Amino acid sequence: MKLFLTLFFFLASFSSLYANDMEKAAEKSFSFKQLLKSISDPDIKDISFSLPELPKSNENFVLNGDERYFITVLASTREERTKLMKLGLDIQEIYDTKVSGIAHAKTVTLLSEKGYVILSKMALSEYAQNFLKDFPVNDSAYHNYDEMIQVLQSITAQNRDIASLYSIGKSVEGRDIWTLRINTNAKGDKKSDKPGAVFIGAHHAREHLSVEVPLLHAVWLLENRNKPEIKQYIESLDIYIIPMLNPDGAEYDISTGKYKWHRKNMRKNPDGNIGVDLNRNYDFRWGGAGASHHTYSDTYCGPKAFSEPEAMAAKKFFESRNNLKTYISYHSYAELILYPWGGIYEPVENEKDRKVFMVMAKKMATLTGYRDKQSSDLYAATGDATDWTYGNRGVFSFTIELSPSSGWRGGFYPGTSIIEKTVKDNIAAANYLLSVTDNPYKVIVR
Repeated sequence: MKLFLTLFFFLASFSSLYANDMEKAAEKSFSFKQLLKSISDPDIKDISFSLPELPKSNENFVLNGDERYFITVLASTREERTKLMKLGLDIQEIYDTKVSGIAHAKTVTLLSEKGYVILSKMALSEYAQNFLKDFPVNDSAYHNYDEMIQVLQSITAQNRDIASLYSIGKSVEGRDIWTLRINTNAKGDKKSDKPGAVFIGAHHAREHLSVEVPLLHAVWLLENRNKPEIKQYIESLDIYIIPMLNPDGAEYDISTGKYKWHRKNMRKNPDGNIGVDLNRNYDFRWGGAGASHHTYSDTYCGPKAFSEPEAMAAKKFFESRNNLKTYISYHSYAELILYPWGGIYEPVENEKDRKVFMVMAKKMATLTGYRDKQSSDLYAATGDATDWTYGNRGVFSFTIELSPSSGWRGGFYPGTSIIEKTVKDNIAAANYLLSVTDNPYKVIVR
């Protein structure tokens, strides 16, 4: 009885604290226009959009001592690219006869031993100088974990009748994975029969733009809730927005005030290397082509499928909702609309489903100005989120590689000037996805 009372008062206190947080959040206004203005006007110093100043490192650059390199290797086919990924190369750029990407020193040695022709090699600390930006000084418009929560709490508090905010699980370091749900008659994790759409950002830590797109889409949807088209989506659909699946990694990437080019989560592996690639950790052809089993690799798939709490949270989320029909996983960079399969070169076996994927991808490519293709046309990558959600759950799932188009246009760290256009273009694509979520097959009905 004593334990029950203690638990009761703890939960009551927690509920009270959460309610107070929501009340405080309601006092702040995060409009879509205001957020974009804070991005485009560097003179705006609203505390709501800036990170606190962080101590400056004594080193000139945070990657000093990093054992990774940016290399260019001869490779002409998707099969060759897949082998390179399997050996631990995290491919960033694809050309006709070569690829460039990030590789640990041990991977570089391994490639040389296997006879691969390495055309160029540059320490990542040196290469990264081309993209050096202080976060927050130059990129304060981007939202860190706490700022993201502030925005989500504010828009939820202002739209209590249709919006709810809850956690689908915790990260390795214990951070909540916050989810905004928009539904007129179901809150939190309550079941719904309405067709569901899911938008997830930041599987990968350094891809901060992949947080901004779903986060600002959430703001835009609720701000435009009374427009006839948007009202119809809100009344008829079950919409979930998870802006930051990998909060630990995203926070670590900016923890010293300079970017660390960190991709993985913050799992402490037994050998001392940090992190697992969450987008290689799903249980669909896990550990096969395009995934590395070396803990030092940026594409390390983990000791087993769903070994990571972040990927497991996504798994439980999808498995507990049979109503989900469509899904976008946001990444950067390359300006691509990708669809299954990613783990094998063969196309989706179901002809009807394959046509749906192709039609939807083509339309979203038109809206964004990106290119559409099957994921494995780049290279095969197993353990991918969208392969699993389609292959295991039957959800029409897409990976969108956001702007810019290349590393030399900014890569993972393109600055703030790119945010406004990227957000607006991808809101159009996301709204198209919502428009067909009730029945994706209608896109091929003539």
